[in-house]
Amino acid sequence: MTDVFLDEKYIGSIDNLKDFITKLKKERKEKPFLKSLNIYYDEEFNELFLNICNGRARRPLITVENGKSKLTKEHTDRLLNDEINWNDLIKEGIIEYLDAGEEENSLIALNEDELTNEHTHLELAPVTILGLTTSLVPYANYDAAARLNGGSKNQKHALGLYLANFLLRMDTDVSVLHYLQMPVVKSFMAEVSKYNKHPSGFNVVIAEMCYEGYNMEDAIVFNKSSIERGLARSTYFRPYNAEELRYSGGLMDEVGIPDKEVRGYRSEKDYRYLENDGIVYTGQKLKADDVIIGKTSPPRFLGEMEEFSFTASTRRESSSVVKHGEAGVVDMVVLTENEEGNKLVQARLRDQRIPEIGDKFTSRHGQKGVIGLSVSSIDLPFSGDGVSPDILHSPHSIPNRMTVSHLIEILAGKVGSLSGRFVDGTTFDAEPEKSLRQELLELGFRDDGTEIMYNGVTGERYKVRIYIGNMYYLKLKHMVANKLHARAFGRIQLLTRQPIEGRSKGGGLRLGEMEKDCLVAHGASLLLKERFDSDKTVIHVCESCGLLAVNDFFRSRKYCTRCGDNVEINAIELSYAFKLLLDELKSMCINPKLILEDKY
Repeated sequence: MTDVFLDEKYIGSIDNLKDFITKLKKERKEKPFLKSLNIYYDEEFNELFLNICNGRARRPLITVENGKSKLTKEHTDRLLNDEINWNDLIKEGIIEYLDAGEEENSLIALNEDELTNEHTHLELAPVTILGLTTSLVPYANYDAAARLNGGSKNQKHALGLYLANFLLRMDTDVSVLHYLQMPVVKSFMAEVSKYNKHPSGFNVVIAEMCYEGYNMEDAIVFNKSSIERGLARSTYFRPYNAEELRYSGGLMDEVGIPDKEVRGYRSEKDYRYLENDGIVYTGQKLKADDVIIGKTSPPRFLGEMEEFSFTASTRRESSSVVKHGEAGVVDMVVLTENEEGNKLVQARLRDQRIPEIGDKFTSRHGQKGVIGLSVSSIDLPFSGDGVSPDILHSPHSIPNRMTVSHLIEILAGKVGSLSGRFVDGTTFDAEPEKSLRQELLELGFRDDGTEIMYNGVTGERYKVRIYIGNMYYLKLKHMVANKLHARAFGRIQLLTRQPIEGRSKGGGLRLGEMEKDCLVAHGASLLLKERFDSDKTVIHVCESCGLLAVNDFFRSRKYCTRCGDNVEINAIELSYAFKLLLDELKSMCINPKLILEDKY
């Protein structure tokens, strides 16, 4: 007997499994209310699972009978002539929707010529095994699966035209690429997804070669002249807002230039860009800590006799200021109301981002890297035609990652650029590499994509030929200007007296064990003395009992609360966090003794 579960609830048992499944599948074709049903048989536990619940990913497949596809040429002709549609194919049982469970009991072929009598289904097209962004990767069937994953994620992080009406919106933390281009090598999914309406990259000349060690590991060398001509420039937008909130007792915030009597008043210089209404004007350049919207708020805590006290009229300063490490031009100011009817002021800052050392770029094959150096084109290698590459990519990052499609795209991009056409790089159905090589040969280049190149500094010819071509590159949102973080002295936590955490709050940078090892390895071990004393504190210890002693600074008296005055008391340096640990141990009735010894 086989147990049957409907949506994971036991409903009964059956004795003839094959007949039951066959009958159920026949019923599914005939009755529309059963079309969301999927069947999964677990052979190990002899259990049958029927699923009609929501939240399952189901995908369409062509059914196969006796090793032949049910979708014939007659059906495709009728589809093209609009005689039948998709729903008709489902009704006839030619197309079936399977979920992950039913797929376990199926054998699905990728292509029609692979069909055998054991196969139950056929893919609509081989590319349908990939998702939307993954199917945009050209020649993806030459890549390892892990790289495809990376390429898919990278495309989601890439800067482009995310929306056509971005100038009318107040989106947080967004960038728009200036000179958008369609890829020369593209998948047919670019047409389906209307990628030309929102592209997210640019075509570059790329050479696979090393340059003075500046593209070691995953770094890339950029052509400075290309950057100056506008390559990969983007604009970063950051909105700031202020709201006139209402508080109990009829008090409310006020947007305007704060009076000098206000508690927390900044200097006059900080408010110099505000107009009479307390809001900055469009087109003004601002830098970090400049006030963008002036605002005052009522006191935080109101006493019972507040109206009679002197502090009743004292308001506090609560303006919106440009965040630490940010700068830009005021792009737009909007005055409106929120859903409660309170006044809402929004101001948007824009900042032009020119590629710099540390900015992250990637190809569509998961070959990501940061700029290690930008070099003027006169110092870069050049080909016999005088072409200097825009990007120098390290050839050492190809073999172990096995991104063959990265190399094929460079070759295909070269063919497309020289012949002035788009190259179809659809996964499993792309233009073959052989024909691309032949076309490159006819265009007057070597068919293997390499060229003789010359050293831009010395003018000498390189002993090896360099693999050079055209490629679609993406700029990622991880820009060094958003991550730059440094601090000297600053705010500390109340409890541990260590620096606060977080770049946005102006916090400290934590030095871990591995960083410590690096400093020791560099012979800078004394620097650790400075690095690890962020919460240095001096305490006095009784040498007799090992407990913390009292140092009465005003009376010039040192004594131990346990042993009195007639003991030796010494000052020692230690971390305040350790002193906290001692206090916690005492609270648990554990007596921590500090035994002091001479240093020498």
